[in-house]
Amino acid sequence: MTPDETGLGPRDPLPLRGRVALVTGVSRRAGIGYAVARRLAALGASLFLQHYAPHDREQPWGGDPGGVEAVIAGVRSALADAGASVSHMELDLARPEAPALLIDAAVDIGGHLDILICNHAGSGYGALGTLDAALLDATWAVNTRSTILLTQAFAARHDGRPGGRVIFMTSGQDLGPMTGEVAYAASKGALASVVKTLADQLADQGITLNGVNPGPVDTGYATPEAYEAVRRQFPQQRWGVPDDPARLIAWLVTDEAAWITGQVINSEGGFRRWT
Repeated sequence: MTPDETGLGPRDPLPLRGRVALVTGVSRRAGIGYAVARRLAALGASLFLQHYAPHDREQPWGGDPGGVEAVIAGVRSALADAGASVSHMELDLARPEAPALLIDAAVDIGGHLDILICNHAGSGYGALGTLDAALLDATWAVNTRSTILLTQAFAARHDGRPGGRVIFMTSGQDLGPMTGEVAYAASKGALASVVKTLADQLADQGITLNGVNPGPVDTGYATPEAYEAVRRQFPQQRWGVPDDPARLIAWLVTDEAAWITGQVINSEGGFRRWT
C-alpha cells in the first residue's frame, strides 16, 4: 500500500489475515458469539470456537434449532481468506482445568493464538432473598474464574507476535440495577473491575485487553412483555442486535485499535435506564 499525502494508505480489507482467534460461547446463531465469529472470519481470521450446548438446552430459549453443525457452517461460510479455517470444541468452562485445555487445543490446531474473545456466560437468576452459595459459586466459576484463567493461559501460550488481543464481555451492572440478576451482576462486575489490572500486566507482552458492555441485545431470551418494555428505552426504538457489539469487538482486535487497552466500552445505543 502506498501512503497518500496524509500518511494514510487504503484500508486492508482483510486486516486479520493470518491471525487465529478463539471465541467462546458460540453455540447459537442468535448469539453475540456467533456474530463476532462471523465478523472476524470476514476480516480474514481463522477461528477456534468453544461451545457448550447442554447449557443452552437447560435455558428457556433452548439450543440452536439446527444444532452446533449449523452454527459452525454459518461461521465457515463467512471465511474471507482462502487459507483460513474454522475449528471447534465442546467444553464446560465451569471445570477448573477447562480454560487451559481450551487454550492448548486452540494453539495446537492453529499453530499460534492471537485473539481471545471471552463471550461465554451463565446467568445467575435470582434477587436478594432467593440466592444460595451453590448459585453464587456456579455463576462465579463460569463467568469470572474461567475468564481470568483463560486470559492467564492465553498469556502463557502467546508467542509475542504483534496483534495480541483479549476482550471481556461485561454488562450494565455499573450503570444501573440488575435486581433479578444478583449473581450475574456480581460476576460481571468483577470482570469489569479487573480489566485495568490485567491490561497493565499484559501490556509488557504487547497484548491489549478491553471489556465491552453490549447492553440489552436481542438473543431470544426476553419474554414478549420484557421485550416491549426494554424496546421503549432505546432512542432508536429497537433492541441491540448481536452484530451491534460484534462490529465494535471486530474493530478492537485489529491493528487500528492497538492504542486502546484497559477500557470498558459501553455499546448500548443510548439505552435509557431511568425513563
